[in-house]
Amino acid sequence: MTNPVPVDLSTYPRREHFAHYRDVVPCTYSMTAEIEVTRFVTAIKATSRRSYISQIWALASIVNTHDEFRMTVTDSGALAVWPSLDPSFTIFHPAQETFSSVWVPFDEDFGAFHEAAARTIEDYADATALFPQGPPPGNMFNVSSLPWTSFTGFTLHIDEGSKHLAPIFTLGRYVERDGRTLLPITAQVHHAVADGFHTSRLLNELQEMFAEPSWLGD
Repeated sequence: MTNPVPVDLSTYPRREHFAHYRDVVPCTYSMTAEIEVTRFVTAIKATSRRSYISQIWALASIVNTHDEFRMTVTDSGALAVWPSLDPSFTIFHPAQETFSSVWVPFDEDFGAFHEAAARTIEDYADATALFPQGPPPGNMFNVSSLPWTSFTGFTLHIDEGSKHLAPIFTLGRYVERDGRTLLPITAQVHHAVADGFHTSRLLNELQEMFAEPSWLGD
């Protein structure tokens, strides 16, 4: 894991916003959108790929293109940006009605990432620990899935959430409407590092990826 790179606050364009929304008015927000995944769902049925893993990779690939979603605060209290973030995601255990949180290193090669993630899910399918791989690394963001229900809003209430700068994504059950397939997704974001503009851009880029799913391969 590469160390985060310190941010020069003297040239950081969000220095006032960061100070205000982290220290004066600590503020996180959530944004829920329905992303059209009609072509994605059709395409993935023709492959051996898994939808959940593919969704995670799509999110990770976009998160890793934007500094604002890779921000962290170091132990010394300095603002820094990770060179890259790895996705941490949940695996549900029906027998116990619990879940485990696992992570896989991000790989720009979708096929390589898919293989590693599928192997990780298989390895920990029967795990009972919350973090079966051990303590989570610092350079990660979280993804969870609620395939049992769709939703139009979802909010996490995080104690001392002003210290958590990485985004958190929650995926819902597909919705069929007017011949289109929609994926509910909520992004939980820290206002100190990202505004609605930045989150909207991320969600729009995710929409573009699902509209052109040639990256799925065979």
